[in-house]
Amino acid sequence: MSTPALPSYSSGPSAAPLLGDTIGDNFDRTVARFAEREALVDVPSGRRWTYAELARDVDALAKGLLARGVVAGDRIGIWAPNCAEWTLLQYATAKVGAVLVNVNPSYRSHELAYVVNQSGMWMLVSAIAHKTSDYRSMVEEVRGGCADLSDVVYIGEDSWDALVAAGADVGAEQLGERMVSLTADDPINIQYTSGTTGFPKGATLSHHNILNNGYFVGELVGYSEHDRICLPVPFYHCFGMVMGNLAATSHGAAMVIPAPVFDPVATLKAVEAEGCTSLYGVPTMFIAELAVPEFASFDLSSLRTGIMAGSPCPVEVMKQVIDRMGMTEVSICYGMTETSPVSTQTRADDSIERRVATVGRAGPHIEVKVIDPATGRCVPRGTPGELCTRGYSVMLGYWNEPAKTAEVIDAARWMHTGDLAVMDDDGYLSITGRIKDMVIRGGENVYPREVEEFLYTHPDIMDAQVIGVPDAKYGEELMAWIRMRPGAPALTAEKVREFATGRLAHYKIPRYVHITDDFPMTVTGKIRKVEMREKSVEILGLDS
Repeated sequence: MSTPALPSYSSGPSAAPLLGDTIGDNFDRTVARFAEREALVDVPSGRRWTYAELARDVDALAKGLLARGVVAGDRIGIWAPNCAEWTLLQYATAKVGAVLVNVNPSYRSHELAYVVNQSGMWMLVSAIAHKTSDYRSMVEEVRGGCADLSDVVYIGEDSWDALVAAGADVGAEQLGERMVSLTADDPINIQYTSGTTGFPKGATLSHHNILNNGYFVGELVGYSEHDRICLPVPFYHCFGMVMGNLAATSHGAAMVIPAPVFDPVATLKAVEAEGCTSLYGVPTMFIAELAVPEFASFDLSSLRTGIMAGSPCPVEVMKQVIDRMGMTEVSICYGMTETSPVSTQTRADDSIERRVATVGRAGPHIEVKVIDPATGRCVPRGTPGELCTRGYSVMLGYWNEPAKTAEVIDAARWMHTGDLAVMDDDGYLSITGRIKDMVIRGGENVYPREVEEFLYTHPDIMDAQVIGVPDAKYGEELMAWIRMRPGAPALTAEKVREFATGRLAHYKIPRYVHITDDFPMTVTGKIRKVEMREKSVEILGLDS
């Protein structure tokens, strides 16, 4: 009788126990240990805080919220690019038990109105403007239709100072009483996932969810009070506020804000000037940094580690990040907002091959499995299927949407990710695409990631994304959107076919090629393939 194949199931063992703290209590423990160490640097404004100074300002803001009548469970919105006030509000709301609602900085008025009303937010803390967005005018435009929104505070104006000043008469014992009344399982954060269809859903996360995720992500990259983390990724997303801020404060490390929004030169300058040991980004950010003409003039010798996440990392990019940026211990993380966010991560002692070919293995205290979407059964290792994850990190649910929660979290509390994955014999996972992104050409399943990796090996291609477009004969055909290296001649479909013939199966060779300067993206750097498909249908005249 033959031995059955090992199922695609794995869990992350850990000698370190889960944290049972609230975010506020954990922060105060760190302050007590590392009061005089630097905690936060806001490079654009030149402001700096030690942990003692940060605690003073967080508590002053928390008392201001109490003075305004904020009770535990109230929703308070933050609509701003990265700035020190974002971080102050993150910890102040945690201390008073308010649910911080992250509003995407690129939202327009109708999207703002939706999240204000859907979350039941009554206070919004907002920037005045960002890029081409006049936040104040958009707030005024929607206020009449937002019954609950009674208080708007603008960062950098008198209303912010007034909020802080309001807490002058609130004693430390009042804040202490509020903190004692909170539990680690209370909801503390709502993040609206960028839905590809319909309105976004509000993933609701607890202290326990995000504090532990930040802590264990930091553990796996070896953070201590000696680390300084450069954060060009947005705070409004888990990458910034959990993997960045909470990983830092749970270890006594410093948070460095290089700019309000991603700027490759500002990022490199901040790493050099602040002696950052860790740098975060999605692959497109690292590609942009490596392409800066004066890249070689920056001293990045302080870098040891960092995190790359958000979308799959091309092999060539990973090699350059290690060789040219010195990030020898760089870690790949995989996850989603609904899982706080990280489910799998590569380890510091993993080979380069592991870090480019996989998204690592299950994080501490987390379970993962790969299933057949049709039957729900675990597939054998080496077989593609849908990735599911379970553990402390799975969200409480979508805010006020139990039916949509039930669509993704099953009765056994497994989160169904919608991602296609393969687990190897050692429990390492490779993401092969979204179930919805898989292209079926003439009955053959094509995983865009495989074709993209191949295109990255072309010396003139800087970045590539592959999608399926409608085709009368085959059902779907492949189309590649390509960004050329500076100065390189544009590639035609014919040239791509020549490059690929004999090296890729014929059905994996893109029939169409579109040369572009950029890809449609979410603010967190995830490629919007749905939008690419829509545009491609127009470009190719395939509407019929």
